[in-house]
Amino acid sequence: MSVQACADLVARGDPRRFRAAMAAPLAAREILLPLYAFNIEVSRAPWLTEEPMIAEMRLQWWRDALEEVALGKGRRHEVVDALGFLDADGAARLDQLVAARRWDIYKDAFEDAAHFDEYLDRTGSALIEAGCRALGGRPDATTKAIGRANALARYLCAVPELEVRGRMPLVDGRPAAIATLARNALADLPRRLPSGPAAPVLFEAAGARSILIRAARDPMAVAEGRLEGSPLAERWALIRAATLRRL
Repeated sequence: MSVQACADLVARGDPRRFRAAMAAPLAAREILLPLYAFNIEVSRAPWLTEEPMIAEMRLQWWRDALEEVALGKGRRHEVVDALGFLDADGAARLDQLVAARRWDIYKDAFEDAAHFDEYLDRTGSALIEAGCRALGGRPDATTKAIGRANALARYLCAVPELEVRGRMPLVDGRPAAIATLARNALADLPRRLPSGPAAPVLFEAAGARSILIRAARDPMAVAEGRLEGSPLAERWALIRAATLRRL
């Protein structure tokens, strides 16, 4: 029942990742859906209140829950219950994700490019790496590159909303700097997904290449909210990833 509750939460809160999970084999869905539900809960926490202390407490609740999961314990919570497959390493990777979300609470800018890269790694790559391990794979440089490129693509799509909410989302928001960010991520992004049982965790990166290409060619599209492709194009990218293993 907890996995079904996670599926319902992801279907409502993150339709793109829900479609990616549904393209995976059934056994993989039982890993991916709880991870994606966890990500929804954690990413929402900083935005549910204007009080930083309350937001910090919400994130700490998830850090404490992950510590208990790593010890083989659990909490009476539908998402936490479904994360029982995590080992200590997987829980530690997700703890990094929760810690990184503290940036979302406040309105401070990123300290520098390294801080921004760390945020992308922890909020994007960490989720993929935890799923990779849980599905029997081994995270490596390719996994990290795909995770960071996907995180950057989705983050650039969110820039207009972050600005509306009073955040300073980019270290350097000049068009030339944005184009360079996108080009660098594209240079590291492989065209084929690695094979093996953990491949489905990378399905969520479908469509990231197209977003980054648009950002590189037309960086003004970031501020103007024109990066997202059509729903049809997004679905076709997912089909390519799931059937042809191509990004």
